[in-house]
Amino acid sequence: MAKQELIPVEQARALLLDTVNTLETEKVPLIEALGRISAKNQTSDIDISPFDHSAMDGFAVVASDLANATPETPIELPVIDEIPAGAYYDKVLQPGTCVRIMTGAPIPDGANAVVKYEIVTNLENDGRASGRVAFSTPASAGDNIRQKGEEIAAGEVAIKAGEPLSPAGAGLLASCGLSQVEVYRRPRVAVIPIGSELVEPDALPLPGQIRDGNSYAIGASVVRAGGIPHLHSIVPDDKDMLAAAVLEAVEESDFVVTSGGASNGDFDYIQQVVKEQGELFMDFVNMRPGKAQTFGLVKNTPVFGLSGNPAAAYCGFEMLVRPALRKMQGYATFDRPRVWARLSRDMKKKDSRRIYLRSTLERLDDGSLQVRPAKSQSSGLFSPFQSGNCLAILPEGVPASKKVEAGTLVECLLLDVDEGVVI
Repeated sequence: MAKQELIPVEQARALLLDTVNTLETEKVPLIEALGRISAKNQTSDIDISPFDHSAMDGFAVVASDLANATPETPIELPVIDEIPAGAYYDKVLQPGTCVRIMTGAPIPDGANAVVKYEIVTNLENDGRASGRVAFSTPASAGDNIRQKGEEIAAGEVAIKAGEPLSPAGAGLLASCGLSQVEVYRRPRVAVIPIGSELVEPDALPLPGQIRDGNSYAIGASVVRAGGIPHLHSIVPDDKDMLAAAVLEAVEESDFVVTSGGASNGDFDYIQQVVKEQGELFMDFVNMRPGKAQTFGLVKNTPVFGLSGNPAAAYCGFEMLVRPALRKMQGYATFDRPRVWARLSRDMKKKDSRRIYLRSTLERLDDGSLQVRPAKSQSSGLFSPFQSGNCLAILPEGVPASKKVEAGTLVECLLLDVDEGVVI
């Protein structure tokens, strides 16, 4: 058998990112746009706020009236009106008077400060209209007033093209008069499980059979990456049936992911199918787990073949497929945050490939970071990912069988933190 050419992880990822394209745009309701990428600059149709308004409950005043106010010589003013939120005072406030005002209510013409309710003494009528109040401290122009257009002016950009929409961004765009927003479409991702040994989760496996867990792990990973998964029926180890399944999937999907049959075994066919039905770009990557990674185009649709081993499939998705799906949605960041931490125990490197250890990152009492690799690094296990939160990286170039000692600083890729987050 010819020696397998292992391409670096970075080269494999660059190949995917160079191949896939950002999808077209669509308009969706604000709530549905959460976390998605704005396809254009979103502007406001009005000033926000559209008027000067009170930042708190209190009394709107002419600041110069209170210039000499002290606790010993308070200034008394009549309360001539009240302005609740949603109402406004349609006259000009004259010096020597004040109005009671609620949070968010417009500042009346003539007033230039608000004194908060808690530091004003009510003398008559509990500080309400036709009553009197006393001020024991001076006020400055602008006190407790939020200015018209303080957040954004009419015509200004509220959310930039390429910016992900946060919950606060949804509120901002609603204030700008937008109930819908143009974003990049989410990719439809076909997930095809391959293997004659597979049965559905609700079936009781017979001797030699196993339940299909990969489809659900991959499908959930697609959701987490922002895509829309479509889980296909199990395809047995038959080249013609696999080719038919892939050809059907590429017609209705933006991206196709298969699991199983990605190596060079007697019943591994995804490489052949991609090569015969389209164009094969890569087949092996310098990583463990997940050496066998098939990628190519079939009818101009990306097709990625992951390993049938759960850990290998999960690592392959995280390192290679997830960045591609993010690019298709308009994201500009593709790297999960990474930190350095000390190994909790000795680890033996089994070969010279880059190794991704399923691990748990934890902070010790002294504030330092420690990474604890799962006891079993078998590529057939889901549980280390469920209980862990990171991948500790043993780089290529470290000789096989070399022991990496406890306390060694290693780089850790965080699986529970989104791309672009500053750690």
